[in-house]
This record gives sequence, structure tokens and C-alpha cells, in this order.
Amino acid sequence: MALDEAIASAVRNHESPPTLRFYAWDSPSLSLGCFQKASDLDLIYCREQGIPVVRRQSGGRAILHGDELTYSFSVRTDREPFSKGLLESYRSISNAFSLAFRKIGVHVESKKQKERGRVLTKSPLCFQSSSYGEILINNRKIVGSAQKRWEDGLLQQGTIPYAYDKEKMRRVFGMREPPEAKDRMTALKEIISDFDDAKFRNAVKEAFEDTFGVSLPVSHPTEEEAHLTRELEQGKYRLESWNLRL
Repeated sequence: MALDEAIASAVRNHESPPTLRFYAWDSPSLSLGCFQKASDLDLIYCREQGIPVVRRQSGGRAILHGDELTYSFSVRTDREPFSKGLLESYRSISNAFSLAFRKIGVHVESKKQKERGRVLTKSPLCFQSSSYGEILINNRKIVGSAQKRWEDGLLQQGTIPYAYDKEKMRRVFGMREPPEAKDRMTALKEIISDFDDAKFRNAVKEAFEDTFGVSLPVSHPTEEEAHLTRELEQGKYRLESWNLRL
């Protein structure tokens, strides 16, 4: 989370180019949306199971991370299509992911409507509902994303599950029965028997290049990004005053 924010800051300050970052998790971990109540989750269970809890800079609802590809995308908002507002930004990034899935032979659709009312407040789990611009396979969510916008830039964070632990999900999110999410979400290893992580990552990279007409060379955090990451980690993302503030 600290590195995502550091990269977004560097991009906004013209110190780094637009950046697509991939990462994964070495153990189950929980991220909360920026404005989500920590009391929505079973934090005692998380502590007992050694599941770290962190609050994202972006909004949306909680995600239990595990076997997945997690991404962040940082870009300034002084150029199209990102200068046209939240929904147009979501739509454009959604188009890139839709192309990535087509590149690996998976048919997807992008949700065209915004959800309202009870469906948005019923569950603290991100994958329990899908909203505008999110990617669906057979009406089941395959990409969960959320965005943080500033006047001069945006950070979109998201995840594409390869598989998910139904029992941990049930306990973390306080579900009395095995999660209804099985009817609302899916995972790539359920769809592709010989799924290849490296092939999928490359498909996403190529799809972003094709969609936005850019070249994305592989790189590592700059010295400035790494320095700010350490500051944010110690002064924000390791503190309960940030992670459990609501």
C-alpha cells in the first residue's frame, strides 16, 4: 500500500511516468477500503490466524488477498481519457482488462450500470457485488477495483483472483453460511485448467499498451519512490490509527 501511494505521488509530481504495477501476497492478507468500517470484519479471527489488516488509499470494500494478481495503476489526470472523470477512467481501464482476458481466450463482459441501494451496503466483501465498469464472466465478478482521485492524478488498485479460500472468507466477513460470493465471483483457475500466471501478466501488460498506445518497459521503484515508501510504511500503513481508524 505504501509503495502504491509513493508511485502515485511521483507520477502526480512528474517524477515518474504513468505506472502499472503488479504484485502478489506471500500469505492471506486483508485490505479495507479507505472509508470502510473495520468493525465490518472479524478482526479477532484475523489476529488469531495471523492475517495482516491494512487500509487502502482507494475506496471500495474489503478484499481477502491470497492467490491472485494484484495491480495498481497511477496516471495524471491532465490527459484523456483520465481527464474526463471517474466513470470514464474506470471504463478505459476496464477496456484494457477486457482485452487482456480476450488475449488468453476468456470471454468477459463489462458492467454498464451503476448499482444502488441495498446491494451496495449488504456486505463488506468487495466481490459480493459488481458496479459500473467492473469485469464479469457469466455474470460473476472476476476483477475487483477501486480508485483514489486527486485533482492532478489517480490511483486505481485492483485484484484478479486465481483461487480463493471459501472458509477464510466466510470467517473474515462474518458469513453464517458458505459465502454467497460463490454465485457472485469467480477465479481464473476455475475457468482455465492450465492457467499460467506469467502469460496472464504479459497479456495485461500488452493490453494496456494496446489500449493506451504506450510502451511499458519493466522497471523497479526509483530511489525517491523507495524512500517515500519507507516513510509511508512507518508513518501510516503500519499504524492502527490509519488501518483501524473507522
